[in-house]
Amino acid sequence: TGYTPDEVLGRPWIEHFIPERNRPEISGILAELFGKEQHIHHENPILTKNGEKRLIAWNNTVLRDRFGKPEGTMSLGEDITERKQMEENLFRAQRMESIGLLAGGVAHDLNNILSPIMMSASMLHGEVPENVRAELIDNIEEAAFRGAGIVKQVLTFARGVKGERVILNPEALIGEVWGLVRETFPKSIDSTIVAPKGLWNIIGDQTQMCQVLLNLCVNARDAMPEGGKLLIDFANCEVDDHYLTLSADAKPGRYLRFEVTDTGTGIPPENIHRIFDPFFTTKELGVGTGLGLSTVMGIVRNHGGFVTAESQVGKGTTFRVFIPATQGIAEEQRTNRNTAPATGKGEVVLIVDDEADILKIAGMVLSRHGYRIKTAGNGADALACLAKHPGDIKLIITDLMMPTMDGARLIGLIRRFGFHVPVIAASGYGGEAYREELKNLGVNTILKKPFDAGALLTATHRALTQAALPPAPAQRG
Repeated sequence: TGYTPDEVLGRPWIEHFIPERNRPEISGILAELFGKEQHIHHENPILTKNGEKRLIAWNNTVLRDRFGKPEGTMSLGEDITERKQMEENLFRAQRMESIGLLAGGVAHDLNNILSPIMMSASMLHGEVPENVRAELIDNIEEAAFRGAGIVKQVLTFARGVKGERVILNPEALIGEVWGLVRETFPKSIDSTIVAPKGLWNIIGDQTQMCQVLLNLCVNARDAMPEGGKLLIDFANCEVDDHYLTLSADAKPGRYLRFEVTDTGTGIPPENIHRIFDPFFTTKELGVGTGLGLSTVMGIVRNHGGFVTAESQVGKGTTFRVFIPATQGIAEEQRTNRNTAPATGKGEVVLIVDDEADILKIAGMVLSRHGYRIKTAGNGADALACLAKHPGDIKLIITDLMMPTMDGARLIGLIRRFGFHVPVIAASGYGGEAYREELKNLGVNTILKKPFDAGALLTATHRALTQAALPPAPAQRG
């Protein structure tokens, strides 16, 4: 930590060493530890003397008096920062391998999506009946949303931005992975998913959980070169002593279980015990790295779960993944495209983007819904516009990825010059990398491209509404 004992003795551990955003979690763990558990293992970052964050794996034991009353804890911590970074690099390399395997299917499906868009757009140039025009517009909109969904799934998976472990609803995993499987796998593979209602939530990193599912699905696809059946089956599962004989990692409790079953070539008995070893592969040289299943095992173990595999040569393979369930409630993130958007009251909005078409269309959308628009094609022009109309501009919507001056630097200069106007950051790639910096600059909304008119209007209305709210009253000490 960089501290001497004299510098920390007697100081509160959580307030002194734990980053502010992690403090509620650690307080909850300590409460659970004193309340009912004798041992708890967990990971969390700590702050060193120079402000650096180090990830520590903890083994906590309650110290009790002779009457069984807890008196304190003994906590042993291991610095796993570098090990975690190496794991992330390995996971990223394996994700890129999977994306390479899917690339042909992604290109094929995007071309299928672009074809109706191009044909519908060309027909709109001519004279068509009003009912046909509406149908063509619907075709373009639906195809664009479908294409945007595929791009989002691929980018989320390929970037592999390490997310905080949060409470996940299985629907989030199903939506991400099932879209890629359905859109990119050969038509010769009959894919089915079984996901009953009432599935238990889990605590995990959504990107890594999606990687587990997709790795197993790609593995199944490769085992069926002539086609076959792929089944993804989700279920709640109570793990008892029976499972302890199937995996050394198994522990009794409530789990979310998902199976990936194929009707492919199967795995020979002499290889079944080696399939999770790093770099072990039965594929031809240059086709696979042997990292897929070892990555699955690493992620699942990091989430406190376990994996089992069954296979018969010539009949197929079933992988079962068990992830500990939680009774916590996942945050719902649903949007309704049919909801009537809120309108403006003449507020001036400055839109900053180096893409002229985006400036044009975004300006048209906001203008038609009661806003007055100013535009800038780069950061320098935006600063000049803001300086010229300092009191008029009520909101700035800026792209993050721009040449010369990116959006984050522009926002930083806006704040440095004393302008406290609310800002929405828009990004088609890399927005997550700026999230912490943007939060420190007072930016709470990242509008992910591509977005439709409804998403733009909703974000604009929310940002202006929040800016108009009075500050919370000061609390008396």
